[in-house]
Order: sequence, then C-alpha cells, then structure tokens
Amino acid sequence: MEKQFISTQKYLIIGPRKVREIVPLVKKLRPVDAIAKLEFIRKRGSDLLAKVIKTAVSQAKSQGISDTDLVFKEIQVGEGPRLKRGRPVSRGRWHPYKKRMSHIRVVLTEVEKPKIEKGKNGTKN
Repeated sequence: MEKQFISTQKYLIIGPRKVREIVPLVKKLRPVDAIAKLEFIRKRGSDLLAKVIKTAVSQAKSQGISDTDLVFKEIQVGEGPRLKRGRPVSRGRWHPYKKRMSHIRVVLTEVEKPKIEKGKNGTKN
C-alpha cells in the first residue's frame, strides 16, 4: 500500500473559484517545483495553496521521504460555509452579499520506483 500525506486547510475566507483557477498551473508539477512557481503567481490564493503544500511536504520529510520523490495525487478545493453580510444603502435598506469560504485538501504520494528483477543466472531482465 502506498503512503499518502494529506494536508488540509479549512475556513479560508476566499472564494473557491479564485483558488481553483490556480490549481491547474501546479497540479502536473512536483510539489517542490509547485511551491517555487506559486511564489511568482500574483493571486492571493497562491500563498494559501503554497502553505498547504508545504505542510504536506513536511509531513513526508518527517517520515524520512525525500521531497523530490513526491507527486500530487489530488488537490481539492471545496466550498465551505458562507458568511452572510450586508451593505447599508439609501432609505434605510440593506443589500446582502456572501463572503465565501474555501477548504483546500492536498494529497501527496511517493513516486513508484521500478523494481529490477534478476534472472536465473544473475543478469538483469
């Protein structure tokens, strides 16, 4: 069974759509390269996503797995609860709006290394 390293961050007050547009930019990269790339993306969600990835990488390091041997299994950005707020307008009225929240979940796995099998006479097949 492969090891998984899961990191989550919940109740971030940023809309999930804003974070989801960053995910395809880093999903195909290795986590170390993704952290480096996220520093240069000028979106507020990139800092939050990088923080969650760093946490998952540090979990793997604490169990003795090199950070270069990790790949993303999944990155999920879910919607959390909404804060209902309002803005006062003329004639004593109130215009409602919703402050949306996000839940970010990152799952890392170790890269499967090919196993070398030896034949009967000791040569590699």
